[in-house]
Amino acid sequence: MASARHRLFPAPSPSNTRLHDDRRFHALLPDADWGRLPVSIWQRFSKRVADGATIIYVGEIDDAYLSRAGWWFAQAARLIGGPLPTSDVTGVPMLVAVTEDAASGGQIWTRVSGRAHGFPQVIHSAKRFAGPTGLQEYLGFGLCMELRIAVVDGALVFRSTGYAIELAGRRLPLPSWLTPGDLTVIHSDLGGGTFRFALEIVHPHLGRILYQSAVFREASS
Repeated sequence: MASARHRLFPAPSPSNTRLHDDRRFHALLPDADWGRLPVSIWQRFSKRVADGATIIYVGEIDDAYLSRAGWWFAQAARLIGGPLPTSDVTGVPMLVAVTEDAASGGQIWTRVSGRAHGFPQVIHSAKRFAGPTGLQEYLGFGLCMELRIAVVDGALVFRSTGYAIELAGRRLPLPSWLTPGDLTVIHSDLGGGTFRFALEIVHPHLGRILYQSAVFREASS
């Protein structure tokens, strides 16, 4: 068991490019709320690297759910690059790479999820510190999701507040019936250098349509 865990979570490699001086996420919360986070979480979200440099997290999907409606939403989303998980498989590896993007002042997130068969699923998105809430998830093809963050029970929680299409410098909000629903992402620390990243989408009429949880450790940067 110990050797299997070692293969899944390789030891972090040292880097001289890490700087714990990024206040972009901190600025979205009152100081008192930021101070309620475990040190490991605020360090993780205060880490900034040089433009183009990447921090890599490796892990394994340990829980997942995809309703019939969720499956259809995930298939439809492939028309704009496939930003939603397309299966509920568990026990497969997952990799997240966070790359600094100086051009936008944000971060490019690349998620690679293993599948039971065939090639892994690759999801690209970008976190931009812009918009009505100060934080957006840009999904491509002009589609973005506004996010608001909070601290709940020692975890950093991201919640969607709306979706929009950006065209020719204009922002056009999407009606709720064109969206998969309310998205919540919870980043919680598990100790020992590991953390959980859980994603849930709840549709206003169809209920919970998607859930995915994975446990990670930083591999390299």
